Amino acid sequence: MDAVATSRAMPRPGYACRNVSTSQALQTRTHVSYDIKGDVAVVRFNTPNSKVNTLSRQLNAEFTDVMNEIWANEAVKSAVLISSKPGSFIAGADIDMIEACKSAQEVTQLSQEGQKMLEKIEQSPKPVVAAISGSCLGGGLEVAIACHYRIATKDKKTILGTPEVLLGLLPGAGGTQRLPKMVGIPSAFDMMLTGRNIRADRAKKMGLVDQLVDPLGPGVKTPEARTIEYLEEVAIDFARGLANRTVSAKRSKGLMQKITDYAMALPFVRQQVYKTVEGKVQKQTKGLYPAPLKIIEVVKTGLDQGRDAGYLTESQSFGQLAMTKESKALIGLYHGQVRCKKNKFGTPKREVKTLAVLGAGLMGAGIAQVSVDKGLKTILKDTAQKGLDRGQQQVFKGLNGKVKKKNLTSFERDSILSNLTGQLDYKGFEKADMVIEAVFEDINIKHKVLKEVEAVIGMHYFSPVDKMQLLEIITTDKTSEDTAASAVAVGLKQGKVVIVVKDGPGFYTTRCLGPMLAEVVRVLQEGIDPKKVDAISTAFGFPVGAATLIDEVGVDVAMHVAEDLGKAFGERFGGGNVELFKLMVQKGFLGRKAGKGFYVYQEGVKNRSVNSGMDEILAQFKVPARPEVCTDEDIQMRLVTRFVNEAAMCLQEGILSNPMEGDIGAVFGLGFPPCLGGPFRYADSYGAKQLVDKLRKYEAVYGSQFTPCQLLLDHANSPGKKFHQ
Repeated sequence: MDAVATSRAMPRPGYACRNVSTSQALQTRTHVSYDIKGDVAVVRFNTPNSKVNTLSRQLNAEFTDVMNEIWANEAVKSAVLISSKPGSFIAGADIDMIEACKSAQEVTQLSQEGQKMLEKIEQSPKPVVAAISGSCLGGGLEVAIACHYRIATKDKKTILGTPEVLLGLLPGAGGTQRLPKMVGIPSAFDMMLTGRNIRADRAKKMGLVDQLVDPLGPGVKTPEARTIEYLEEVAIDFARGLANRTVSAKRSKGLMQKITDYAMALPFVRQQVYKTVEGKVQKQTKGLYPAPLKIIEVVKTGLDQGRDAGYLTESQSFGQLAMTKESKALIGLYHGQVRCKKNKFGTPKREVKTLAVLGAGLMGAGIAQVSVDKGLKTILKDTAQKGLDRGQQQVFKGLNGKVKKKNLTSFERDSILSNLTGQLDYKGFEKADMVIEAVFEDINIKHKVLKEVEAVIGMHYFSPVDKMQLLEIITTDKTSEDTAASAVAVGLKQGKVVIVVKDGPGFYTTRCLGPMLAEVVRVLQEGIDPKKVDAISTAFGFPVGAATLIDEVGVDVAMHVAEDLGKAFGERFGGGNVELFKLMVQKGFLGRKAGKGFYVYQEGVKNRSVNSGMDEILAQFKVPARPEVCTDEDIQMRLVTRFVNEAAMCLQEGILSNPMEGDIGAVFGLGFPPCLGGPFRYADSYGAKQLVDKLRKYEAVYGSQFTPCQLLLDHANSPGKKFHQ
């Protein structure tokens, strides 16, 4: 449905150019057009066959052409840049264009071309106004901040940001130099180092946009079309005003901003800021991500050595970063996410509008929250009033959090909650288009249930549901295409990144986690304390330490998983002793939820201490360590090789249909290091042969748990073979 709705609201391609016939080149332009209203040129971006505009080679060339014509035309005194697409001003540079470059020099050249074009706009004798509606991100924001004035619609869809860092890159068309001057050094660092989206009203307060326009309601045309027309009128008035000098582009800065600017002009204050920011970045990234440190360096160069040095460092760094394996891994994940946001089974015959969730526990209430939040009518059923109250309270709390962060108004929160019905019986279930069962965590029972019915499908959510992006959908040979299409459609509506796997014990994600957790237990038994295990695993890039992960999952859940998978797969899933978990469960050390696991958890205490009650349990299960496989690097590799080997096994057995979904599942569901891009991308970059050598080394000490699977051996034996071509 979505695609149809957006295309209907777009002007026809010929419409934008109807009153200009002066230029021959116009006939061939497909991405950028312009028309002249009085003495103002209105330039329209419209990438064909795409929901968003991206800065591709074609669009850049046409934009340069159009601007040159406008500068040469004496009748034109000013210009407005606007998009013909509702919901997207410019969503950023075309990633395929960057990926197609073979060397850092080529990427640096792209960056320098962008810098030159935007410098011409910044220096333009004719004022240029950016009229922003929808996403204005990355290169799109760089275009906007090179203009003399920015007007944005005060709409939820209007977001501004610099997400390049999330792709292992930095703003490469002057953004690192212009942004600090526009919003101040602290805000610029915050934007560029987090990649966070900024809504229009916040952008106005920061000085990122100059004027806001309220969106219009429906009339003869759709609200989106009317809002864009209104935005265009306002922008034309401002452009004319700037050209006649009746409007000033000077921004009045508040007292705080003036004080901050004054302080930032002092070199020693700036040095302190750099130091603090570098410290934070180092702590968060463990030095595994080159982009954030490069961003700091490039901003620093511009401020301390002048703009020419700044622009040069920006373009060179952009080129260097594009060639790093971290950037390639992050871009691979980006493409994977885009693919997992599409329904590969097509449109379901019947749209799911009403959803029923059985069980109002943490998981059930989480599912209910992400469903009502996206406009699905949801029935939440539990067997006990107390459980139901707790579940409904959780949904309210989750939505109320959004009100506190100003993402929702309290009226919107209440209208969303009105779609949630809590009940203890099955009343109205016949009206539900889909029932999601969120009761038991026993893998065996789920596995049996799945095998028997064709309209049943497994939907494996990750806790906490409102924070974790992944949804793993499990199909059997009996599952019909339409059932799969419906399940994926619901997942996508809930805002999830969806992977589809075949049924088998542990599905895909739990199955990869199993051998790694078994190895964590063995490492603990070999006398390495939980804090050290955590430090070793986070240094490799895991967001959560391995011992902490067991506490977060719940020791009882980890015990069940270990037992069930051990029964299903036998010796290969061995390693640590499951009895250690059993003893922890007996003593009540269930992890975070019980306040004690490997660590002691207290409300409001950040630096948790190791649970001393674990000492005697670990002593009881202690096994002798083998020094030749116990260096920090060996411990990292023992955890990671078992994970990767099991992931490859899932691909070999057809549980996974492709490596891309395996990478997405591991990163978004299990916290596999994003800088490595997932188990399959990692196998490609580290080298299958090197992985097999490591597995063989550990196999010699520990036996069959490290026996490499056939698929990895095949890849190791033919060096040209890659999981990602």
